[in-house]
Amino acid sequence: MTTDLSAPGMPSTGSTTAGGGKRLRPPFGVSTVSLLAVLITLFSLVPLGYVAYMTVATGWDTAVELIFRPRVGELLLNTVMLTVITVPLCLVLGAGGAWLVERTTLRGHRWWAVALAAPLAIPAFVNSYSWVSAVPSLEGIWSGVLIATLSYFPLVYIPAAAALGRLDPAIEQSAASLGLGPWAVFFRVVLPQLRIALTGGALLVSLHLLAEYGAFAMIRFDTFTTAIMVQFQSTFNGTAGNMLASVLVFLCLILLLAEVKSRGTARYARIGSGAPAKATRLPLRHHQLPAQLALAGVTVLAFGVPVWFVLKWLIAGGTEVWAADEFLPALLQTLVYGAAGAAVTTVVAFPMAYLAVRRPSGFSKLLELSNYVTSSLPGIVVGLALVTVSIRAVPGIYQTAGVLIAAYVLLFLPRALVNLRSGLAQVPKELDEAAQSLGKAPLTSFVRVTLRLTAPAAAGGAALVFLAIVNELTATLLLSPNGTRTLATEFWSKSSEIDYTGAAPYALLMILLSAPMTYLLFQQSKKVAGQ
Repeated sequence: MTTDLSAPGMPSTGSTTAGGGKRLRPPFGVSTVSLLAVLITLFSLVPLGYVAYMTVATGWDTAVELIFRPRVGELLLNTVMLTVITVPLCLVLGAGGAWLVERTTLRGHRWWAVALAAPLAIPAFVNSYSWVSAVPSLEGIWSGVLIATLSYFPLVYIPAAAALGRLDPAIEQSAASLGLGPWAVFFRVVLPQLRIALTGGALLVSLHLLAEYGAFAMIRFDTFTTAIMVQFQSTFNGTAGNMLASVLVFLCLILLLAEVKSRGTARYARIGSGAPAKATRLPLRHHQLPAQLALAGVTVLAFGVPVWFVLKWLIAGGTEVWAADEFLPALLQTLVYGAAGAAVTTVVAFPMAYLAVRRPSGFSKLLELSNYVTSSLPGIVVGLALVTVSIRAVPGIYQTAGVLIAAYVLLFLPRALVNLRSGLAQVPKELDEAAQSLGKAPLTSFVRVTLRLTAPAAAGGAALVFLAIVNELTATLLLSPNGTRTLATEFWSKSSEIDYTGAAPYALLMILLSAPMTYLLFQQSKKVAGQ
């Protein structure tokens, strides 16, 4: 049975063929796709279920005693202060850099557009390693703010630049014609239209701050994630660590709700006839030099310093640090896990994307939201959940490659889902129906038409998942099979032993693998903006 999804008053495109009245069938049974999506969602809720179960199993009195103790208050203060200071700094750097690049006569603005996105190719723990090399005494909250800001401001810059590229400047021109100066136009007209991009970027930064382990452990700055890892290493799944995880999950959920609330209900789309005008770049005049120096300073601190010290340690170590029997297995396993995780995540995301685009409903939105909630959890919480579940339910799969890839799927599913959804949305279903009307089987027409046209978006999503897996540390440390050596874990092992020369090759390889994926992410954002 098929459903007529055509608009009222329009001829149906989903029930008959052009030539003979043959009823068209969807390539997949809707019930089958829905069942797969439900099963995926239920699996994605395992970490939340784990936290809820462990909290209840601990008992009310014990849970209250463990949660409301001075140590938790100290960790909460550190985490809140880190977020409260870092997020505004990232917003200023990200939005300010995007505005200079997209809306002013900044010289070399095309080059600066790429340069400001480049720090995203450097993992935060590599950034921390470089800054500790430069200033060995770094520790505490201000060191954490420095490293986190330099590592994560591109998460605000990239969506802000894309949003500025999409804005119709007609409103700005109208405001200027009414006598508002450039700064008044920016704060009263442009900035409110960046609300969704900025709140989304702020959420990403905040979630990264809650999840980050390596960067803060290296500078001896205690957060919930570093404390949970210490508890796990000392007592293995101890009650105190589980209660810290429950507080961390609670903070993540608060951030998600705050981001949804901050979006508001305003509409930012242009309504009316005609095409949007091309934005007129604001002349910088005597501000050109300060702008260039400011961007150069940010780029040097966020990208130049890490690359410089990685290269410095490489030169200091000489050819000995490039022992093939050490770094080649790590590189190979990173590539294998990255490729396998990206492929599995993209395939798993497909049923959800298909329902969201071809069968949109409140049900499909609920399933999609559930996966977003899970992916917002720190890697250490997902890792602890899978460790506990695998040991208690299916001991045979503990510390296997399958469990590790499952963790990657839970953590990075939205990266593939968003790309697949946009790719499917750009493929008219009428093309699939036309192929069926020419005698092709539903599955054949879907594979040869829709799936083929969706392939570039799927590849983009897989590339972003690959980038995330290459730089993932905490879940890999918890779940990797014995003998597993990835670039991230080998880097962490060497740097933890203060073997900075030995860690340098792994840092460089991670940067080289991440750079093309970061550029792809930047290009995707420009494409979305129609540039």
